[in-house]
Amino acid sequence: MPAAPTPAEIAAARAYLSAADPALARVDARTPVFEWRLRQGGFESLLHMIVGQQVSLASAAAIWARVVAGLDDAVTAQAVLARDIETLRGMGLSLPKAKYAHEIARAQIEGHIDLDRMEDLDDARAVAALVAIKGVGRWTAETYLMFCEGRIDVFPGGDVALQQALGWADRAVVRPNEKQAYARARQWAPYRGVAAHLLWAWYAGVKGGEIAMEETIMGTETAR
Repeated sequence: MPAAPTPAEIAAARAYLSAADPALARVDARTPVFEWRLRQGGFESLLHMIVGQQVSLASAAAIWARVVAGLDDAVTAQAVLARDIETLRGMGLSLPKAKYAHEIARAQIEGHIDLDRMEDLDDARAVAALVAIKGVGRWTAETYLMFCEGRIDVFPGGDVALQQALGWADRAVVRPNEKQAYARARQWAPYRGVAAHLLWAWYAGVKGGEIAMEETIMGTETAR
């Protein structure tokens, strides 16, 4: 399993980002220490991410439990392809997600991607390999690489929470869109993934009331 950045590495990256960008320096000053959220990678984790998309956390957990039980506790590409689409739907998957499960499993078995050896690919090639699978979008690919591979220079610009936090940091009137978020993050290389974690931590702290933030730091859209 890939290793997550150490606390010392995260601290060094935060210092680099603060020096490179005054907006992130303001965010960093208000955000406590955080840990990198790393989980086990591979086929099971990618399928788990697909299953959990566009449903509540409670629904995602319930459906995933049914999937694991339906696959006899062996969540492998072979086990998924051994079940037809209707069987997968009987586990609680929607028709599109059942089809995506087959697509991911087929890609793994046929060698179009090796989810156990993604570290052999650089970030751009890894994202390209993932999005080539039907059902895997760019946001899924990038968050998989961050959370399952521990990659520190991947930035999921399509993430709405990141866009909102970025808008706050820049005191923007309107939340930046995906294209603008990607462009804004370029100056944070080679620590765009750390910047994403920093912005997420700040966003969660503000939303949860743990981090106080002056109104002048927030965009007009949110401050109203």
